[in-house]
Amino acid sequence: MSIRNLDDLLAEGVSGRRVLVRADLNVPLDKQTGEITDDGRIRAVLPTLSALVQAGAKVVVCSHLGRPKGAPDPQFSLRPVAGRLGELLGAPVHFAEDTVGDSARSTVEGLADGQVALLENLRFNKGETSKDDAERGAFADQLAAFGDAYVDDAFGAVHRKHASVHDVPARLPHVAGRLVLREVEVLGKLTGDPERPYVVVLGGSKVSDKLAVIEALLPKVDRLLIGGGMCFTFLKAQGHEVGTSLLEEDMVETCRNLLERSGGKIMLPVDVVAADAFAPDATHDTVPADGIPSHRLGLDIGPETVAGFAAALSQAKTIFWNGPMGVFEMAAFANGTRGVAEAITKADAFSVVGGGDSAAAVRALGLDESSFGHISTGGGASLEYLEGKALPGIAALEN
Repeated sequence: MSIRNLDDLLAEGVSGRRVLVRADLNVPLDKQTGEITDDGRIRAVLPTLSALVQAGAKVVVCSHLGRPKGAPDPQFSLRPVAGRLGELLGAPVHFAEDTVGDSARSTVEGLADGQVALLENLRFNKGETSKDDAERGAFADQLAAFGDAYVDDAFGAVHRKHASVHDVPARLPHVAGRLVLREVEVLGKLTGDPERPYVVVLGGSKVSDKLAVIEALLPKVDRLLIGGGMCFTFLKAQGHEVGTSLLEEDMVETCRNLLERSGGKIMLPVDVVAADAFAPDATHDTVPADGIPSHRLGLDIGPETVAGFAAALSQAKTIFWNGPMGVFEMAAFANGTRGVAEAITKADAFSVVGGGDSAAAVRALGLDESSFGHISTGGGASLEYLEGKALPGIAALEN
């Protein structure tokens, strides 16, 4: 892979130059207070931003947040992110009230060397996510006008064919930031020749969301441990009653197929925590995976399953984990995710947490992030990379 990186740009000199940085600052916000509840993605881009600031660049940061409908929407404003980013950088971050309008132009023009500006949410403009090449390109032209060089450090967005990710690099000298480079290097280890045994843990709600990566990984892994809501479709494929648990009926035959040709690589739960309702205070207890009462739903894997998964993980030399084992946001149903995560940290293995809810769970459960080999910032991007898909943002950097 031939991608120029941040060190190449710094070697050329950036003092006094405007550098447009595509970051992934899509952080969760509290719906009531608007406060950031997990700043992990902001922290992840700090090495790139700090290096540019120290080198005297005029740094123009752009990002999306949430899924606004191509128009300004206050609940998706990046203003709270500008405040937190300034705290972490130790200097004020100048915030533009729009993305490519008058406020953005004056904010960028007012930057001194070593200062940072953050543009308002890219997705407030229809051109960012447009499927029309001309509309997307026109927006990319406006964005590119704010930079003399472009740095992509938004790994969580590289699987999107969006203007700021795919089209801007064609208009400016471009490099990969520290985060994107690290992500590609780490995931390259998993797709190349990983040290064995190679164990993958997949959770989350739907089999359909993970089918492509399961298909791609089955021939390459030694064990595939499946928990989360998606496990119930597999249990149904084995002929078990799953009660009112999350179930994709149209995927049952597919799961039966996968089990038959997995050669015993797939490990499913042997017990689950079944509850009367999807609620934090619901009555619940642990039942065998083949004995879920018809009126109950599974919300976590049980302790026997955690022990079995931990035994498989203890033998691993390479681990990839994507997706929680249960509804970890509710304390009563967080033990499965916590137990598997702790087993991963104890294994003598190179471990990768595949972003998304898995990364959120690590932080929400108070686990030591440094105990994992790498925590990805891109759940969808990491899965598509492991599937072997060409990622538009990476392809744009290679060109």
